[in-house]
Amino acid sequence: MSKRAVPEDQNSSALKSGARPPSSVNGDNDQTLDYEDDYEDEFESEDEIFEAGVDGRPDEESAQESKDAMEIDSGPRNISSTFIPGRSQLQPGLSLTPDPSTYEMLHTLSTPWPCLSFSIVRDNLGSTRTSYPRTLYAVSGTQASTNRPKDNELLILKLSNLSKMEKSGNETSSSSSKEDSDDEDTPSEPILESRSIPLPSTTNRIRAFQPSPSPLSDPTAMPPTITATSLELSPHILIHDITSHLTSLSSPGRLIPPDSSRPLSTLRCHQTEGYALDWAPPTSFPHGRLLSGDNAGHIYSTSRTEGGSFSVDTRPLLASDPSSATPPGSIEELQWSPSERNVFASAGSDGCVRVWDVRSKSRRPALSVKVSNTDVNVMSWSNLTTHLLATGADDGRWGVWDLRQWKSATPSTPSNLVENSSPVASFNFHRAPITSIEWHPSDDSVVAVACADGTATLWDLAVELDDEEQYSRAEERGLVGGEERVPPQLLFIHHVKEAKECHWHPQMAGTVMTTGEEGFGVLKTISV
Repeated sequence: MSKRAVPEDQNSSALKSGARPPSSVNGDNDQTLDYEDDYEDEFESEDEIFEAGVDGRPDEESAQESKDAMEIDSGPRNISSTFIPGRSQLQPGLSLTPDPSTYEMLHTLSTPWPCLSFSIVRDNLGSTRTSYPRTLYAVSGTQASTNRPKDNELLILKLSNLSKMEKSGNETSSSSSKEDSDDEDTPSEPILESRSIPLPSTTNRIRAFQPSPSPLSDPTAMPPTITATSLELSPHILIHDITSHLTSLSSPGRLIPPDSSRPLSTLRCHQTEGYALDWAPPTSFPHGRLLSGDNAGHIYSTSRTEGGSFSVDTRPLLASDPSSATPPGSIEELQWSPSERNVFASAGSDGCVRVWDVRSKSRRPALSVKVSNTDVNVMSWSNLTTHLLATGADDGRWGVWDLRQWKSATPSTPSNLVENSSPVASFNFHRAPITSIEWHPSDDSVVAVACADGTATLWDLAVELDDEEQYSRAEERGLVGGEERVPPQLLFIHHVKEAKECHWHPQMAGTVMTTGEEGFGVLKTISV
């Protein structure tokens, strides 16, 4: 911040320069006119004027103060003075408030009980929506109190009237006013509507699937949708058809058949509870194919037939070697390949990512890669650049791996373990377990990450800076040195208490939905 110049008194300019008032030239007596010295009570001589300087203090003292002020304004700030959500400790009595100018849209909605997992459901409102207010559909499972397990539900949600952030008059763009209607610019309260299906326990994870539409299907109707739900303290996986519930939300007055709350199928292949679930893309298996993993390290494949029944392959795929004395780790995440029909990847509590061929007769992984010394909690396979896989671990680190390097590597052990593999990008910004990670559906450089440190962050991997520029930018932000530096790829930090999952909406570019201890959030930032 520049210092304001000291105003000068025009009548005392001669005195400040050390000169005497000029003598009079009028009259013959050559008398010197008497001037009252405004400073006669402060200075006794010209030498004192020079010593005191222009502001009554020695020049050296004034110069040193100006130098110190410049260092405060332009020099590096102490890292402790910069509050970083997820790292800095919030002082008692203080709370975080989002800056409205950084969001295009931001809404929070709560449910009777927290939801640990959810899936966004594609709808019939258009594939590339940009206007406001907006509507979205989702499905989630609750985490009721331990002494009230019967309160748990599968929730089918409709979030509507999601309006744009209110801007002040000087922030509103004149060009956007021509494009947006008055209704779009007027903020309003969001509306949350829901339908429910009773569940016997807390939902560990829920994933939705929509079969490939038939040529005769009605494009204006809600697409058929089924869900798979894994439950706490239960080895079973419940399959539900929620199409009628979605239809009742999109078309008021439509009734839900009485038997719609009954599961289509209950998968009883597992012996222990689990978290990992993933449906294959409908382009690979139009009727549906589900992978499920449990805490014993077993993975099962379930196929849905054209008639709608479910067939489980009872031969599990085994993450660990049966002859090994090491106890098997749990399967934390499963992801089907977006480009190879029979290939999928698993992430486990042993820090390994494994690549499988579901047709394998050995029921063993084709490759195993050690990517972390802690649990690998989550994983996301890029739909656009299909050789990239993102992983998030229990130590707060997340990284991106090039699968082409794994294919060219030679396994060093009988268990097909590839050692000494390095990520193409790795970040250690977060300080708690990564709980969700997902590639942007239409931008192969942008990634959303949720973390137990209370944040959901957006990253742009296309940002590449040389060391000098990177250091300069960090210095300007007061974040120089070691792991405390904020990576230039970090676009945005959003506060979510006890963040569990975050997902991009496939039909509204840049829109992210999050879930945490205090409910759901729907946001679109000015960064993406």
